[in-house]
Amino acid sequence: MKNRTRLFAIVAVLALVVAACGDSDSGSSGGAAEGFTDLEGRTVTVGVENAYLPFNFIPLGGTEGEGWDYDAWTEICKLLNCTADFVEAGWPAVIDQVAQGDLDTAADGISITDDRKEIVDYSDSYMVVEQKFVVQKGDDRYGSAQDVIDSDAIVATQVGTTNYELAETLVGAARIQAFDQFALAIQALIAGDVDVVIIDDAAGLGYIGANADELTTIDDGLQSDPLGFIFPQGSDLVGPVNEAIQELKTNGVFDDLGLRWFGEGFELTYDYIYVVV
Repeated sequence: MKNRTRLFAIVAVLALVVAACGDSDSGSSGGAAEGFTDLEGRTVTVGVENAYLPFNFIPLGGTEGEGWDYDAWTEICKLLNCTADFVEAGWPAVIDQVAQGDLDTAADGISITDDRKEIVDYSDSYMVVEQKFVVQKGDDRYGSAQDVIDSDAIVATQVGTTNYELAETLVGAARIQAFDQFALAIQALIAGDVDVVIIDDAAGLGYIGANADELTTIDDGLQSDPLGFIFPQGSDLVGPVNEAIQELKTNGVFDDLGLRWFGEGFELTYDYIYVVV
């Protein structure tokens, strides 16, 4: 969700840390890192979909959540002396859950948009991704993004996303097949039920993974989206989390995390994750 060289540039804002489990707490104890706001061991509930590989997912047969979001929040809490409590939440309902204060924050690769800013506050952007088309390898109908747009291709994506909004702009609602999860859209593409999927390149890489024999990305970028964590409006967590994001960008931790979850060594495929249905 691929041209790996470009992706490394996109994810040069990431880091390698210890994965945390979905219902287990993980964070720091003994005070915040020097110079950072001390949240005094506070528990922070973090909404995750657990079906957005490689940002958050549960391996098939497992019970513990893994992915970039888990590792990033574990590292944030090490700096701020907090405990990340990961709560499974559906998309896009998780945005309203945060807006209503039912969750302290949410991860899940959430694009920063003006419409969403009307109901939630955002952290600083931790990553910028590009939306691209994913197609079956060997499908010579689509050599470019414009070929997809000009055709009658059925475009799959996830409901309630900026990917859906962009697809509607590019091809019209009649040519869109929307799914509750991106994993299901990718499955439909592999099965030949749809022609293409529109997805963020970072997430797309995770879904392609060892499906590289079946899927490939059309390299034309369609739209760049900055990603951020969301919070209830007025949340006192925004400032401290921004402190942590800046540090993790500067100290190379996010770089290492990018290599772990978006690099060539990440080979987990859609077939080996648990998908909520």
